[in-house]
Parts: sequence; C-alpha cells; structure tokens
Amino acid sequence: MNRHMELQYQIECLQDVAVVNCSGRMVRGAALDEFRRRIEQLERVRVLVLDVSEVEQLDAGGLGTLLQVRRWAMQNSATMKLVSPPVFFRRMLEATHLTSVFEISSLKEAICILRGKECPPRFAVA
Repeated sequence: MNRHMELQYQIECLQDVAVVNCSGRMVRGAALDEFRRRIEQLERVRVLVLDVSEVEQLDAGGLGTLLQVRRWAMQNSATMKLVSPPVFFRRMLEATHLTSVFEISSLKEAICILRGKECPPRFAVA
C-alpha cells in the first residue's frame, strides 16, 4: 500500500480542546490502531474535534475505531464532533445507522464551538 494513502493525522491541542485533522484512508490496519492509541493518550480534553473532510476511504475498521474513540470521549466526559465528513462518509454513517450516534458539525459550527460561543440560528427569526 502507498504510504501517502495511509491514514495521516495531526493533533492540535489548545487548553481543553483537541482538534484532529485526518486525511487518507481510515481503514483497518496499523495506522488506524496507532490513531486510536494516540487519541486515548490525550489528557484533560473537554471537546474532541475530528476533521474528517480529507478522508478518502472508510471501512468497518474505521467505523469501529470511531466508535471506540467516541466511547473513550464519553468515559472522559468529553464531547466528540465529526467535522465536514465527505458525502461517501455520511452515506456510510447513514447505511450503518450511526448518524444518530455521532455529532456531525460543519466547519463553521466547529469554529463557534472552539470559540466557546453559540452559533447564530440557521433560520431567520421573525
């Protein structure tokens, strides 16, 4: 397998918020296992934001890892958000009935969360 297609991620922590930018293939294998272990090493996280906008492939192993990371977040009293999943990623969540399990946000909503402010309403107020 090409190394450039393997799961790549970068974790940025600011106070109690961790933002993880993911790209490549979120599929069963050593890179996915390391991804989960690295996230589980984070300390004092209130909000875990997974930017999956550049993920190119997702399989059952990737979904399982996301569920494990979600469970870890809940056990550590953290909120986990999936940000900007591509169409195929959303379809996979829908097909497996996981859209109700994960909080899915747009980039704009995630920025509001990171700023600690409420986002403006999505509809006009009369």
